[in-house]
Amino acid sequence: MSDPLAAAESAHHAFDLGPVVVLLAAAVVAVPLFRRIGLGSVLGYLAAGLAIGPWGLGFFHDAQSVIHVAELGVVLFLFIIGLEMQPSRLWSMRGEIFGLGALQVCLAIFTLIWVGIALGYPVEASFVAGTGFVLTSTAIVMQMLQERGEMAQPRGRRMIAILLFEDLAIVPLLAIVAFLAPGGAEATLSDRLQGVAIGLAAIAALVAAGRWLLDPMFRLLARFGAREVMTAAALLVVLGAAVLMQAGGLSMAMGAFLAGVLLSESSFRHQLEADVEPFRGLLLGLFFLGVGMALDLRIIAANWAVIAISVPAFMALKMLVIYVVARLAKAPGDEALERAVLMAQGGEFAFVLYAAATQSGILTPEWNANLTAIIILSMVLTPLMILLHGRLAPKPAASMEGVEAAAGLSGRVLLIGFGRVGQIVSQPLLARGHSVSIIDSDPQAIRDAQDFGFKVWYGDGARMDILHAAGAGNASLIVAAADDRAAVTRMVELIKHEYPLVPVLARAFDREHALELVAAGADWQVRETFESALEMGREALERLGDGPEEAAGLMRQVRERDRERFALETVAGTVEAGAGLLIGNAGRAEGGH
Repeated sequence: MSDPLAAAESAHHAFDLGPVVVLLAAAVVAVPLFRRIGLGSVLGYLAAGLAIGPWGLGFFHDAQSVIHVAELGVVLFLFIIGLEMQPSRLWSMRGEIFGLGALQVCLAIFTLIWVGIALGYPVEASFVAGTGFVLTSTAIVMQMLQERGEMAQPRGRRMIAILLFEDLAIVPLLAIVAFLAPGGAEATLSDRLQGVAIGLAAIAALVAAGRWLLDPMFRLLARFGAREVMTAAALLVVLGAAVLMQAGGLSMAMGAFLAGVLLSESSFRHQLEADVEPFRGLLLGLFFLGVGMALDLRIIAANWAVIAISVPAFMALKMLVIYVVARLAKAPGDEALERAVLMAQGGEFAFVLYAAATQSGILTPEWNANLTAIIILSMVLTPLMILLHGRLAPKPAASMEGVEAAAGLSGRVLLIGFGRVGQIVSQPLLARGHSVSIIDSDPQAIRDAQDFGFKVWYGDGARMDILHAAGAGNASLIVAAADDRAAVTRMVELIKHEYPLVPVLARAFDREHALELVAAGADWQVRETFESALEMGREALERLGDGPEEAAGLMRQVRERDRERFALETVAGTVEAGAGLLIGNAGRAEGGH
């Protein structure tokens, strides 16, 4: 008869939560700290992994097992990217993927091979080493683009296109490694054709499933209303596509991406994204933790000379190639430099390529360890390089082409700021035939306004010389509608100091800002969301059964109560400011000033 206590103790030891707690604690401590000091979350994860890994506190001794599990984070990340890439949008990027991506990969491979040859490695090993470094870290670049909000911008799209081509390139590169292996040339043509056919069949099966199976399946599951089943189905689709692609000799990440693209036009797209997102973030963080753990300080110490030469050599040459390719593709200099810095590192697929080359006999285990350390160090250095680039690179000057500076304006109304508020304010004024002088400090906004027939002059309304040139002294009314809280306050202060008789209407960011504007002398101010919120409240009352007059009357009461509270706050602020002035004067009197 079994002992219940022994069984319970055995069950207790069967699943140890300690490693999970350590991983979560390391991420929770390191990531906010590194983001707080401006180093980014990726470097935080890498540092945390190094701290708890074999060469830190020693909580983990097998970093590769963590990386293998956490690679699912990269898979889920590419699935979410795929959800944002409708087939039409992906087709529109074909030139960037197969043109820009192919040019960068081929030129970088040719250039980086020579690093290995210069260090005395055989040509085959040098090819594998350089090729592995060409494959950029999708996880790092995507994470950086997401944190900076650049994934939907043209420069972000171009980097994503190159990353997609690099993910596709892993397939022929693995085939080349098999060919270069001792005895690899003996593989028959039929074997190679069979491998290509299996890959194409896997893609065809995934496309067929996405076209005729996935949407009906989610529609059926949604009918039952079980949220946890929908989440399980989302993970099943992602992981099933990844396994199918892996079985066909392709990368798991590419399978997940294709699954996302196939579901991008589904009515369940947003729910799928919401279901997968928590797993993606957690596993991607775990991937970076694993990379930090895999940084073998013993190998670096034993081969420090080779690694110290190889890391900057590989990164510098790759940056040069990326910059040249970007400039050849007519990218601006600042975008080309930013792309070079962001994509300067090796990537996670290099580990796959190096492992295959080691099994094939092209690389020795020692070379594999050195190259892996070089890739990891380049990944660790990338966030630091991005930080330095952001602080040291000169900010590109805004183009002033097609923009005229304000000078000698004489409109009856001076409108400062032609954004979403200024554009609406101008319409009734212009409809009544009033002459309106408009200035704005954003050259691109000025050019955009010209496309719609508006004449907007360039000028910073927070500068006295610009106000004078814009005709503030002769205006009957000035409207400060800029989308900058501090700038609007400064405008009101300057205008009321220099032209106290000119009425100033000001746009307020919130209630606190409105009080600031009153103190600065604004004749009238409005919180940018206040009136629209009241209008929404009125509409809500009418839709709930109130009559138009009843709803309007209640809105008048709300507006009046707010006006009374605001007047009291204004008086309180004035009294508080006066008390502060008296205290300050008393302090100066006591100090003998």
